[in-house]
Amino acid sequence: MSRISVRGFAVASATAVTTVGAVVGVASGGTPAADDNNFEAAAADTTLLADIPAGQQAQVQTASLTQQADAQASAADAAAKKSAEETARIQAAKDAKSKKQAAEDKAEAERQVKEDAKRASRESVRDASSFSGSAKSSYTVAEVQAMARQMVPADQFQCFSNIVNHESTWNYQAANPASDAYGLVQANPGSKMASVSSDWQTNPATQIKWGLGYMDDRYGSPCGAWSFWQANNYY
Repeated sequence: MSRISVRGFAVASATAVTTVGAVVGVASGGTPAADDNNFEAAAADTTLLADIPAGQQAQVQTASLTQQADAQASAADAAAKKSAEETARIQAAKDAKSKKQAAEDKAEAERQVKEDAKRASRESVRDASSFSGSAKSSYTVAEVQAMARQMVPADQFQCFSNIVNHESTWNYQAANPASDAYGLVQANPGSKMASVSSDWQTNPATQIKWGLGYMDDRYGSPCGAWSFWQANNYY
């Protein structure tokens, strides 16, 4: 017998006792005791706490177990979803880091290639002093240009050539009658080129070296000087 049915039995017994007492009291002519109210309450309580049929108890237990299972499944789904989201976030962070590293590695490789090319270009450049032993009384335009190609970095030669072509048309003896500008790059005054060598008036190599140094110091490179020249018609 369940706890509920035991309680129902106890209440029913108490009710019977109370009822007998009440009858005896009336028969003896006494006033009904206050327990009459308890009798009604006990009767009502007995009706509310009656045994639940076994079939209904099974249904209640099944419903309770189903609710528990649903709650556990819901909690498990939520935990799995949270875990999946966290895993995806971590993987996305790893992927982003890998892509960033790959981009940095690529940029570094490209920078190294450019640096190697510049270094190779610089190493192939000849200094003006290397032409002093073969100084001539005069030079053709082709000879002066060939000399410049050996002294000016390959990636800067075209810009250097553009400036020289505008300033002197590759005439290393070009003199500006309106000023003291002289030579291939029209140094003004021409005597500035003596900082390289005293043969600045007759040696194209001296003029090329001075002009290249001037462009590098003032504009960063011959191409920087050429950009300025295009905007201002001088450099």
